[in-house]
Amino acid sequence: MLQLRFSFNRRSIILSVLLVLLWTLSGVSLIAQPSTMQGAPDRGQNEGDGPHERLIIRGATLIDGTGGPPIGPVDIVVENDMIVDVVTVGYPKVEIKESRRPKGATKEIDAHGKYVMPGIIDLHIHTGGVPKAPEAEYVYKLWMAHGITTVRGVPSGALEWSLNERERSAKNEIVAPRMISFHRPGTGEEWKGRKILTPEDAKEWVRYAHKKGVDGLKLGSFRPEIMKALLDEANSLNMGSTAHLGQMGVAQMNAIDAARLGLTGMTHFYGLFESMYKDHDVQPWPVDMNYQDEQDRFGQVARQWNLIHPRGSEAWNGLLKEFLDLDFFINPTMTIYSAGRDVMRARNADWHKTYTLPTLQEFYEPSREAHGSYWFHWTTADEVAWKNYYKVWMSFLNDYKNRGGKVTVGSDSGFIYQLYGFGTILELEMLQEAGFHPLEVIRAATMHGAEEIFYPLNKPIEYGVIRPGLKADMIVLDENPLENLKSLYGTGAVKINDETGKPERVGGVLLTIKDGIVYDAKQLLKDVEEMVKKQKKDKP
Repeated sequence: MLQLRFSFNRRSIILSVLLVLLWTLSGVSLIAQPSTMQGAPDRGQNEGDGPHERLIIRGATLIDGTGGPPIGPVDIVVENDMIVDVVTVGYPKVEIKESRRPKGATKEIDAHGKYVMPGIIDLHIHTGGVPKAPEAEYVYKLWMAHGITTVRGVPSGALEWSLNERERSAKNEIVAPRMISFHRPGTGEEWKGRKILTPEDAKEWVRYAHKKGVDGLKLGSFRPEIMKALLDEANSLNMGSTAHLGQMGVAQMNAIDAARLGLTGMTHFYGLFESMYKDHDVQPWPVDMNYQDEQDRFGQVARQWNLIHPRGSEAWNGLLKEFLDLDFFINPTMTIYSAGRDVMRARNADWHKTYTLPTLQEFYEPSREAHGSYWFHWTTADEVAWKNYYKVWMSFLNDYKNRGGKVTVGSDSGFIYQLYGFGTILELEMLQEAGFHPLEVIRAATMHGAEEIFYPLNKPIEYGVIRPGLKADMIVLDENPLENLKSLYGTGAVKINDETGKPERVGGVLLTIKDGIVYDAKQLLKDVEEMVKKQKKDKP
């Protein structure tokens, strides 16, 4: 998604729209995250417990993130921020062998009858970007409450602001996931007023970003020679890269074109279908198409679903093979466009009443000026086109996964009725809909996400799997996520209580552990709920 920020001043709205138009036509998406955005407050004394000299999580059923089956009961030993041991201490429904249990705990968590899995890694996030953008604390706590312990900003906000928040999170000075910071070429305080016009300009910016501490590049629709220069320089410096190959540039640079130039991975679907057109070289847009009209933009793109070579064809299989040969990562972020196939469901999702700020809800509503609020006259035909599009898109993702390709998790929440945290869990559900086994879903959200982060560094992963020697990033649940991924939602899942005969909510993350620090996920949700109540009370 483009990350936009509008005020309610009419003049500034008009100026913002004109800027978006100019930046879009130039092939660059506008990232307007003002430097005045407030960072999260310092972590309070009662927020997070630890890290501990020797924390032992007792008696859990472990889902380790590799795709292997659950195992339990196990005791997991954490010293400071590191997992140092995972010990099986018995058999299911059999008395635990106390002699097997590790000793010397300075802190214990009773996880008997509960489930432990790695923290979730969301590789496509923005922190603000909407009118009266929510405070960073609101966004971070929604992520942490859903067990999201690592996020990749693409970008999270302005370059300097994002890097500062990344460092505060790394030091655990704030309640927030670990942050990976990707940025658009041409951004940064020292680059104000400058443009990337030549390959040498592109390389200079990459060197500048690397010196500033940027982790990787979020690329858009650049000319091929500029794209090549950006990727050549980034790869030489072991920086990551992902791309939103927007429709204004995809006719010149589709997904396979970019992958051949050295792109690490793609986000969204842009450029994927265009790599497999059957009877066209560009999408046959309606003659009255206007990309700046967002219903045109998002309504028409789904009409590609039947323009490509069919599943199993030589072209389809050839693209899968070439992506595999290039070690290409696909981060689909299906959740952000899912409202297109059923806008009423997205608009009325269970969580909006309690956890969505009124200003954010207003931003979601149909508007010709707010990005992603394109429901000007959304029809059944539009929803059918998106349903058909998802069927084809999901089948490609499933085929890629089945051949050994890495599909990862991203959400892009904060737009199109998708709320931070909740949108990430919806992405997991959509991967299961695509054909992924729940173990494959969790692997995509944990180990494979970590592998995409560490791949350009040529280093083994440091988190994303529950194994001795890796970072202590974990979540504790009282429901089995493999049985029902809905149990990961902060609102839980609806289940009948056979004793009372009444439905009740079950699940939700109990504890989120990041760097060995234990957070009460339910309390984080309560904090968010209070923020929403306050804004409703204060709102004129």
